[in-house]
Parts: sequence; C-alpha cells; structure tokens
Amino acid sequence: AGLDRVALRAVAGRAAVADGDSLTILDERIRIRGIDAPELAQECTRDGHVYACGMEARSALVALISGEAVTCTGRERDRYGRLLARCEADGRDLGRMMVEAGWAVAYGDYEVAEEAARSTGRGVWAGSFQAPRDWRADHRAVQEARHDWLMRLLSLLRQLFFGGGLS
Repeated sequence: AGLDRVALRAVAGRAAVADGDSLTILDERIRIRGIDAPELAQECTRDGHVYACGMEARSALVALISGEAVTCTGRERDRYGRLLARCEADGRDLGRMMVEAGWAVAYGDYEVAEEAARSTGRGVWAGSFQAPRDWRADHRAVQEARHDWLMRLLSLLRQLFFGGGLS
C-alpha cells in the first residue's frame, strides 16, 4: 500500500489555473515542481509603481497554457495534498517557461533559467519584489519546503511509510 502512495502519477486534460504555480486538472490539484511564483495577493514594484505581480504571474501561466491540454507527472504530494509535478503544455515545460519569463523564481530547479530572467529584467526582475517565500512569512502564510533533492527524498520516505506529504 505504501508503494501506491509514491507511484508516478500522470494527469492530462484542460487546466484551471489557480495562481502562477498551481492548477487543477480533472479534480487533481497540482503544484508545479521546482518553481515559486508570487502569491495571488502579492504586489511588486516596477518603474516606481506598485502592481499586482501575483495576478500577472497567474495571467502568464494562463497565457502559456493558451487553451492547450496540460500533462502533469509527479509522485509526491505537498502538505495541502496537491500533486507536486512537472507540467507541460504543447510539449513545453511550464515551470521552466514561468521562470524564464520572470514570473516565478527557481525553487529547487531552473536556476539557469532564473539567472537569464534576472539578467535581462523579465517579469518580476524588471523591478523590485519580495521573494514569494518571504512574502508568505511576512503575511503569516504557511511556508512550503523547497523542491530540491533532499526534500524530495524526505517526502517520498514520509509518503511511503506514513502516507503524508512533506512539502
């Protein structure tokens, strides 16, 4: 039974986008692995003006999907029960695309893509912003663990033996 909880799961279909790093496909709530997008209510600054960067991140993910079917594959669950997964639309890695566009920061993956976005001032890098993790801490929102190899291993072990997620 423990192995069933960590079996690779693939979900495909039309996606409903919740924010810049989470979506739902066929009643399966999914958190895109390896990225952290601004929270929906988060604001950032660009050209001396405050703007709703969390909403822009969500809009960017909607535009990337552009009505295509989305396929997400993963085996772990986060503390909210969402599947942590790599997601693609039309063969494009949505996590990588969000980081490259500057609407998400690398969160265990995609560091090279983040550096490119940062150096060219794309998305949130065009101005100033608080890292989503820090924003959640300041607004007393629950923190999520990074999606690096150690957290993946701990999460898999926890799911295997206890049936819960760690991220």
